[in-house]
Amino acid sequence: MSSRQLVDLIKAELKQQGLSYAAVARHLGLSEASVKRMFGRDGEMPLSRVDALCGLLRMDFNELARQLADQQPVQRELSLAQERAVVAEPKLLLVAMSCLSQWSFEQIVAAYRLDAAEVVRRLAELDRLGIIELRPHNRYKLRVAKTLRWRPNGPLIGYFREQVLHDFYAGRFDGDGELLTLVHGQLEPAHARELAERLRRVAEDFARVHLQDFRLPQVEKKPYTLVVAMRSWLAEQIRLLQR
Repeated sequence: MSSRQLVDLIKAELKQQGLSYAAVARHLGLSEASVKRMFGRDGEMPLSRVDALCGLLRMDFNELARQLADQQPVQRELSLAQERAVVAEPKLLLVAMSCLSQWSFEQIVAAYRLDAAEVVRRLAELDRLGIIELRPHNRYKLRVAKTLRWRPNGPLIGYFREQVLHDFYAGRFDGDGELLTLVHGQLEPAHARELAERLRRVAEDFARVHLQDFRLPQVEKKPYTLVVAMRSWLAEQIRLLQR
């Protein structure tokens, strides 16, 4: 971890939480100009300042280090063999999804009707598949991005269509923080690619906020699922009316 990477991560977290340099200056007892110099390209940030900023961000240094590690290059898409293996066994898929949400071993055992030995076996399978790196005491590190890209027409998309799609869209989408909208238009391909990239960043924002709220007590959180999709498409009823 370089000091520059750490400073850039802290800047990103401040922006994410809507904290200005003025707010940082008040918290640290410094002038705003001093704070700007500290975050500048040639500025220096002593560890005492890092600790104080962690307090402002309601984070600890270990959490910052974990987020920095999460930003390192990782596998963005599972291989066909990996997708097939995960989808073929419901319990393995459940543990894989829990790992993508970065649940601990203890949280998985507490939440689901899986005993400790079963979860250990599934974690070992995910390690053999190269999806996680299993560590001592049933800890692990993801080897893949939390915002995985699904293979076009691959096993995961097939599973979603057959097992999940109807259940997800059967909801009313009227709860706190829920949204369902459909926008149609005609775009040139370059603009469509630009918008698709923005949607990918929204998915990454969702993953980042999940990590930010990770340490909150369970009673203060609700499970949410974000589905992001965009394609060149017309509903069949509309296609039938085209000239």
